[in-house]
Amino acid sequence: MSRLEKRLQQRAAEKRKSFVAYITAGDPHLDETVDLVLALGRSGVDVVELGVPFSDPLADGPTNQRAAERALASGTDLQGILKVVAKIRQKDAELPIVLFSYVNPMFHMGFETFAQAAAAAGVDGVLTVDLPPEEASSYRSILHTAGLDTIFLASPTSDRKRLQLVQ
Repeated sequence: MSRLEKRLQQRAAEKRKSFVAYITAGDPHLDETVDLVLALGRSGVDVVELGVPFSDPLADGPTNQRAAERALASGTDLQGILKVVAKIRQKDAELPIVLFSYVNPMFHMGFETFAQAAAAAGVDGVLTVDLPPEEASSYRSILHTAGLDTIFLASPTSDRKRLQLVQ
């Protein structure tokens, strides 16, 4: 059972909601991301979504778009983010960390290379905002083989068939 699944099940057993916080990795700089994530964990956050900045963040609003622009301008990339996660793991082995990304950075690295590197760094799961679950069978298999949870988006209007694909 992953840290992510364990934490969510703990909160459910306690009949508590889970507090999931999002920050863009590298905003304002990757060196500060470690301290920000650790501070979130100490503050009671249950799960951290660590945003992977992308040059064309079409699914993001203006606040996250600007954060991605600042992070990219400071030199943030996926490999640097994985190094940051490894540094976080040296200080906090329990806080679940989910990468919040578009598919392109992972595709560019290669899904298998990405999955192995992410798992080795201590990533628990990956939320890919622009990859429909209907088209993600090989991606999902590669990430699951590496021990990573996959997360897909659903909307209030998603039907049962789609919700089953998202799980």
